[in-house]
Amino acid sequence: MGMSVRAPLLAALLLGSSLAMAPAPSAQAADPVTPQATTVPVGAEPDGTPVRLDVSVWPQTGGKHPVVLLAHGFGGTKDSVASEANDLHDRGYVVIAWSARGHGASGGRIHLNDPAYEIADARTLLDLAAKRSDVELDAPGDPRAGVMGASYGGALGLMLAGADRRIDGVVSAITWNDLAAAFFPQAAVTRPPTTAAGRASIDVPGPFKQVWATNFFLSALRGSQGAGAGAGQCGRFDPSICRLFVQASETGGASPQLTALLRAHSPKPTMNRVTAPTFLVQGIADSLFGLDQADANASALAATGTPYAVRWSDGGHDAPSSHQDEELEASYTWLDHYVRDRAPKDSALPTAAFTYPTPAPRPGQPTTLHTLPAYPGLSGAALQTRSLPLATGSGALVHPPGGQPASLIAVPGLASLGVSLSTYQIAALPGQSTALDTAPITEPTTVVGSPTMRLTVTSDAPEVTLFASVWRVTGGSTTLTNPLVAPFRVPVTPGRPTPVTISLPAATYELPAGTRWRVLLTSTESTYANSRVPSTIRVTDASALVLPVAVGATAGGTAAGGLDTETLLASGALVLLLAAGLAGWLVRRRRRRHLPARPDLADVPLVVEGLVKTYADGHRAVDDVSWRAEKGQVVGLLGPNGAGKTTTMRMVMGLISADAGSVHVLGQQVTAGSPVLGRVGALIEGPGFLPHLTGRQNLEAYWSATGRAPEDAHVEEALDVAALGGAVDRPVKSYSQGMRQRLGIAQAMLGLPELLILDEPTNGLDPPQIAAMRPILRRYAESGRTVVVSSHLLAEVELTCTHVVVMHAGRVVTSGPVAELVDSDDTTILDLPEDVDHDVVRAGVHALEDSDGVLEVRVDTPSRLVVVASRGRAEVVAAAVAARLPVVGVSSRRHLEEVFLGVISSASAPGPEGADGESGDEASLVERLRQVRVR
Repeated sequence: MGMSVRAPLLAALLLGSSLAMAPAPSAQAADPVTPQATTVPVGAEPDGTPVRLDVSVWPQTGGKHPVVLLAHGFGGTKDSVASEANDLHDRGYVVIAWSARGHGASGGRIHLNDPAYEIADARTLLDLAAKRSDVELDAPGDPRAGVMGASYGGALGLMLAGADRRIDGVVSAITWNDLAAAFFPQAAVTRPPTTAAGRASIDVPGPFKQVWATNFFLSALRGSQGAGAGAGQCGRFDPSICRLFVQASETGGASPQLTALLRAHSPKPTMNRVTAPTFLVQGIADSLFGLDQADANASALAATGTPYAVRWSDGGHDAPSSHQDEELEASYTWLDHYVRDRAPKDSALPTAAFTYPTPAPRPGQPTTLHTLPAYPGLSGAALQTRSLPLATGSGALVHPPGGQPASLIAVPGLASLGVSLSTYQIAALPGQSTALDTAPITEPTTVVGSPTMRLTVTSDAPEVTLFASVWRVTGGSTTLTNPLVAPFRVPVTPGRPTPVTISLPAATYELPAGTRWRVLLTSTESTYANSRVPSTIRVTDASALVLPVAVGATAGGTAAGGLDTETLLASGALVLLLAAGLAGWLVRRRRRRHLPARPDLADVPLVVEGLVKTYADGHRAVDDVSWRAEKGQVVGLLGPNGAGKTTTMRMVMGLISADAGSVHVLGQQVTAGSPVLGRVGALIEGPGFLPHLTGRQNLEAYWSATGRAPEDAHVEEALDVAALGGAVDRPVKSYSQGMRQRLGIAQAMLGLPELLILDEPTNGLDPPQIAAMRPILRRYAESGRTVVVSSHLLAEVELTCTHVVVMHAGRVVTSGPVAELVDSDDTTILDLPEDVDHDVVRAGVHALEDSDGVLEVRVDTPSRLVVVASRGRAEVVAAAVAARLPVVGVSSRRHLEEVFLGVISSASAPGPEGADGESGDEASLVERLRQVRVR
């Protein structure tokens, strides 16, 4: 599968990105203390295989100190949290970090936080801490201890606190309450009462979150490298868990066994036993573990009177937060208050009880933080509510046979790359969606929580599955307010209207005056497993939206108006919740270091310096690669298969990380999601389009996803490049390969990016189309922009590119202007008649080789000779004529293919041996390459 980048498509996320539960590695600061590495024996696997954990301890000196157990995310290792370990050590803690069972160098299999395995392992580490001479004890065998973790590690922290009363404080971020509800989500749905018992909640498993499950397993498979034989398709997963997940992927549904297992491996069963003050952090930008999961954990803590706080981050599994440093500091403060400083549980919270972000005034700016004196829950029962009338309250839609094509509302993890595919054209597929619009809102409103609405559904099938998303309509623009979707599944009697109340995606929403809200209902969603059975659905009697509204105090300031504190305190629900609170956040991933800009490279479109990439099997695909592309250049990246070209281009685009070295675009270092990538257009590994949309609609949808003004797209110029004629308004599924390729190049050129990167752009093009592409790329570069082309068609590179970079075996073996590489003062090309006698040529070559100053004579073709000599060109021609060669043409230009084959041959040949029998040094290689360039 391919992708057209600046906005990588869904296939890339399914097959190539590490967006599952693990925080992505980031550059580490220098350790202020060297951790002690050890292995700790823990419980054996079910088959009796012994297990040891790979553990690091950051010790303290001079007295007794509290300890923090620091857990990593899924697919990570103890190294993933080394930065936080250093920070906590500096604050006076002994820190214990470990690679969880089945991860990194630890033994065993992944059991998904099984109480009998991963949670028992953490209890063993608490026992270890209690025996250390530098750890403070509350009682014999009871260390003064906190636990901190995100995602996989966040659930472990909650479960450990529920299983072991020795835990004195918890920081748990972006994690789950019920893993079954996370992978088979069902938005809160209720039906009117059928008896005097009251409203009935619909409790059925929701649709399978297929894309996240795929990434979940892929991350484990990537982490299983080196696990030895037997890893197979399950990697290091416990086989029974793997079997149940594979079954769910095949059927799209949850078996009772999988549901029971996932719920048992969740905090939910033991949350009523958590007594340690707990800091819950959950991301709004999180389609894996939504705000509903933290809400369930908070409700359980409130029910037992355990001090807690809730903070909503503008990040999550899908995107980083814009307040990472403050949130991490708040997490440390929570542990300092309850663990290090031993504050009593009835003391004032060290931070606001509830903190939430509201959208930034402009893209690229951080969100604004607000606080409330208590956590109100998603329904906003303790807040004011406001009804927003609907202008449209009915509609019809179908579920297509096979569940395809599927609406694309939000791609998990894509926001972390700085882009979005959430465009209305590809979400609201004709016939498969219906829109319920509100009347224009009369005054600005901030919604905090989950809006609800009543509606009636009727279907010819016994079950209705719909996906709800919330869009803002301003003039002619329709934008997704948050990249979230609320799936709901409702059992119905075919043909009979069924009234329900549904909860929409929980988040914070800003509604400026004059805008309308649109609730989009779709019958399919591409990130979920969709039923293959067709059905028709009608929605009627949709009611007004009920909005939980809040106006909190600006963090660090005073209330901005709206609800006053006395009114809030008068609420009985808030009185109950005043025992709760919030500090900041343990970031989803290890704290990102700000990468310094390079002012000296600000005017250079692309600089690659010392790139190294070694894969898990030990193969070094890229080895110290350096080159650059200047303004006005068309640079060709050449090399045989396996040379490292594609790996290099993936690192250039931030799609994979380098082991060493750097990439700078216009002076800004490139990492995944770097803002500077918005100034780059790319086509890598072929284009990817939505087949049911036309070529024009695909381009418009792509550009809309960037969030930039439509007039900046230059769509008509891009369509001129595509040269599709009337086909531009036909569905892409009817296109040939060449037509798709041309549309892909046009898509990469949308917005006229300063740097254009094209991987094999002539694939599928016929000779006239290839010829037509040459001047387009030349003119594009001549306008002050830069083009980088990877290609195996050497003749095309020679005709199109101004410069080339040749790679072989992961290294750059030569580079420079095409004109210099194919031209040489020492080389003379002699053209002979096409019908020249071979015997005449053979005799002439021998005679010419004996001439003074002639170093080499090579028969390139029967009618073309290449002569390398230390004499001038005129003298070489005179010597050739004297050797009775019928010369009809003279030049100094070689074909690029000759240069390419020459440097590859030279790079592959064994070098001169040194005294130790090893190949010669790099200087010898450089000298050989210099000789090849002039031959």
